[in-house]
Order: sequence, then structure tokens, then C-alpha cells
Amino acid sequence: MRLIWTTVTAVTAQREGVQELETGEGPALSYPALTGECAVGERVLVNTTARDLTLGTGGVDFVVARGHADDGVAFEEADTPADGHIMKLRYTPLQRNVLAVESQESPYHKVMGQVDSLEGIPVVCCGLHSQVPLVAAAIKQVDSSLRVGYVMTDQAALPLAFSKLVAQCRDLELLDATLTCGQAFGGELEAINLYSGLLASCHVQGCDVVIVSSGPGLAGTGTPFGHTGIAQGEAINAVGALGGNPIACLRMSFADKRERHQGISHHSLVALERIAAVPATAMIPYLEGEQQARVEAQLEAFRSRVEHYFAQLEQSGFSEEALRGLQVTTMGRDPADDPVFFEAAFAAGAAAGGMARFVEPPSCVKSAPRIDLDLDE
Repeated sequence: MRLIWTTVTAVTAQREGVQELETGEGPALSYPALTGECAVGERVLVNTTARDLTLGTGGVDFVVARGHADDGVAFEEADTPADGHIMKLRYTPLQRNVLAVESQESPYHKVMGQVDSLEGIPVVCCGLHSQVPLVAAAIKQVDSSLRVGYVMTDQAALPLAFSKLVAQCRDLELLDATLTCGQAFGGELEAINLYSGLLASCHVQGCDVVIVSSGPGLAGTGTPFGHTGIAQGEAINAVGALGGNPIACLRMSFADKRERHQGISHHSLVALERIAAVPATAMIPYLEGEQQARVEAQLEAFRSRVEHYFAQLEQSGFSEEALRGLQVTTMGRDPADDPVFFEAAFAAGAAAGGMARFVEPPSCVKSAPRIDLDLDE
């Protein structure tokens, strides 16, 4: 870890929960809920570790604390009280309390004490954060009236505000609700774990379809189990245990030069073969020629403890118009560079949208007040 005192030279952008800064060290992000709001000329202590390692996602500095302009040592107070007693970023210097949806002081405590089923609603389990807007757009393309929720887990970025994609999806009404679970924070609702988060998305936020994914910042090592894609299998298990309908969004590519990510990525294959203990639906996009042959060979060799349902589209399902102007890339590649990645995510969303139209709306308590927890509160 590397911590350096520097000075804020500009606030280049600001959206709910996060500031984008320029400092004497370079670009930095600040989360006002953790440090207070930064101003030009202010001394800040920044963590430069990720940038020093030239990492991709998260390769910027992060503000750890703000100091007085005169000596750069004394800390200024950051007083952002919240109503709840559940701690996130627990046992770290930046731990913060949140109002968890399950907590005794929550207006939804009684509801959360009574519900134990997702009542068959479809839940799309993603392995990459960049799949989330694609899945959401495909669901809305099937039926724009469907209420789509996003549950962010804590395997990657922890502050929801770090994701520009989610903020844009909310603005474009591709996502209708957000929830952060585990150590992740900043959603419209907070939950202690994925199971409670899924139930709250269904019964409190009233979602017809839920998308589960980590935040930005996938980690991988080239080993079978050393990657955050494992969480996709764990999400499938949670959905199955709660009586939902799990859909696996396959990570697919023929543009990625790494052999392990060609066709169906080994991340998705391991999650389905070795981690998922309940059946899931997995959609294959329309393919031709050598690409079709490659995927067929992978499925022929597929050996799982449970019998997943694989289906394939008979035509392309991806639509630029469905994204409502949102620009999405994966590993720096756009739809023209890596069409199969985008087609696969759209296929999963289309399946979820189709399923949702045949499921009764969840028995959520619509009279309860909505909690909007923003990172500045």
C-alpha cells in the first residue's frame, strides 16, 4: 500500500456519491460518505497503490482523508450520520453504519421477517459488471413495464457510486432499483447478505426481474478457481435456495486473445460445472461456422453435478437501440469488436424478460415507504 499527501487541483466531475478529482499526483476519486467533500486547494491523503501497479479498473488514486490546507496533517471531520447500526467496511478505518433493510429499525423489518421465497421470479446471475446494462436493456426490450432491480455483491468494487454504468442505467430507466449487499454499500437499499438482498429486491422493491453481479473490477489469475467469476455459481445457488428462477449470463467471446476465454469463458464453465448446485438456464446466442462448432464442443465436454438447461437463439438478439444511447464496452471492446459478448448478455436478458411475463408479481408491501440511502447522508 502507498499513501501520499497531495493537493486537489480540480474537481472534474461529480455525481451522487462520488467526486472525480485532479490532484498533484494525478486523477483520484473521493467518496464524500467516507471522507467528506473535497474542494480545490485542499490537502488530501491518497492511496496510489492501484495506479502504481497500472491496474485497469480502479487504476486511479482514492482519497483516504482530507487535511487542513496549512500543514496537511490534521484531519478534518467527516460527519455523515445514518440511522442504522449495521456496519459495512467493518473493522477498517473507514467503517460506516448503514440502515440495513433487515434491521430492527428499518420500516421493512417486519416484511423481511416474514418472507422466505422469491416466488419464481427470474434472476440473471452475471459474471461481469459490464453485462448488467446489456441484460437490463434486453429485459426492457421484451417488456418496458417490467421492474428491473440490480443487486450488487461485494466481490469487486464496494461503493456502488464507483459504477458510472449503474448511474447511467438509472437515468435511462434501464434499472428501476438498486441494492448493495455484504460489504458493498451505496444502493437505494442495503442488505447484510445476498440472500436478504434478493428477498428485499423482490418483496420490498417490487422487482419483476433481478440482476445479480459484483461491481466493476473483476479479478482473475488464470487458475480454475482463482477468479471472482466463481461468485456467479454462488448467486445461482442463492436464487435456487430461495425459490427463484436462476439464469446464468454466459461470458462469451471470440475476440479475447486468451484461450481460456474463447467461446464460453472458463469463468462461466467453472461456475456452472463445479459451483452451481441447482439447475440454471443458460442461453447461447445465435452463432455460425467455427464459432458454433467451438461452443458445441465445449458443451459436449461439459460435465456438471446438476443438469442445467441450455438453449440457443435462432437469430441475433442484440440491439443498439435497446441501450437507449448508453455506450458499453468490455475490456475496452465495443459491440463491433466483440459481438458475441454482447449477444450472449442480451440472450440472457431476453430469457429473463420472457419468463417474467408468466410470473405473478411478487407479494411486496407497496404501502411501505421507500428508503433512498444516498452516500452523502
